[in-house]
Amino acid sequence: MNARSISLLAACVLCAAPAGGQAAGPQESRKTAINGSNDAQHMTKVPTGVLLVKGAWSSASDSVTPLPEDGNVTNNLFNDRYFGITWSLPRDWTEKYKGPPPSENGRYVLAEIVPGDTFKGPARGSVLFTADDLFFTPLPVADSVELINYTKENLQTFYKVERSPTQITIGGRLFTFFAYWSPAAELHWYILATQIRCHTVEVVLSSSDTKLLDGLMQELNTMKLSAEDSLMGGDAAPMCVKDYARDENVIERVDPIFTERRFNPVPVRIIIDKEGRVKHIHFLSAFPEQAKTVTDALGQWKFKPYLKNGRPVEVETGILFGRAPRPANSAVKGPASK
Repeated sequence: MNARSISLLAACVLCAAPAGGQAAGPQESRKTAINGSNDAQHMTKVPTGVLLVKGAWSSASDSVTPLPEDGNVTNNLFNDRYFGITWSLPRDWTEKYKGPPPSENGRYVLAEIVPGDTFKGPARGSVLFTADDLFFTPLPVADSVELINYTKENLQTFYKVERSPTQITIGGRLFTFFAYWSPAAELHWYILATQIRCHTVEVVLSSSDTKLLDGLMQELNTMKLSAEDSLMGGDAAPMCVKDYARDENVIERVDPIFTERRFNPVPVRIIIDKEGRVKHIHFLSAFPEQAKTVTDALGQWKFKPYLKNGRPVEVETGILFGRAPRPANSAVKGPASK
């Protein structure tokens, strides 16, 4: 997780804190008005206890198509339509805070599940659902198995391998399971990884109590996943094809031109319809003006239709505009770092 995402996560925590002061009066409200205007129609009151961070953000061209970051917990049920995941939380467990927006490298925090106030167990822990976009990851990996092996081979010396990577089945889908621990902190991490729609989806269990972790592993057996990536909100999911936006597949294109903020990476996932037109755009990280410029340009692109068994099908692929991010460090810094 990069520094921007950490700052945004801190913002989420502060948003959850109760307001500690009185509402701002008229004079204070004027100070927060847009562009310093005194016009009451343009006044914006800043909520108490909120850290405002102006920067690139995730967005999409429509509000109907499921996005990876749309995972949520409602009525004790974790659901992510994009990845086709449904899981009933263990009794007395809950989601306390929402995760940050996607990083520019395509890392998502889908949900963090922790014991609630009524939890009576002898030890506590957490269940973290994450995803890494294989279109944009800076790591030298091509799939979920390689990512787990990379994590194992690059553990720092104060972490010890507890269980070597092995294949297990959860919810009818094959996962790679790997465990390591910190003797100094007496903490254990169980990692389960599978590949869905060109993402590595991970479930990271952590606790000082291995009995708790083994029990959570049993709870995860109730998780339901879409078979073979075949469903997305009830409709057939597009084919996931890396680098489909190569020159040989593009019939017409208009390149976006950034007049400002030209040096940050702008990772974009697009869905191409059966006729070769862009029907959906998902910005992992972009400033509003960059998103508009790219959207206007991609609306003029035309691709060769992707054929499966001789029939055209929809395609999901990734394009990176702007400057590519720096390569990842070779060493894994800890359980939340890839």
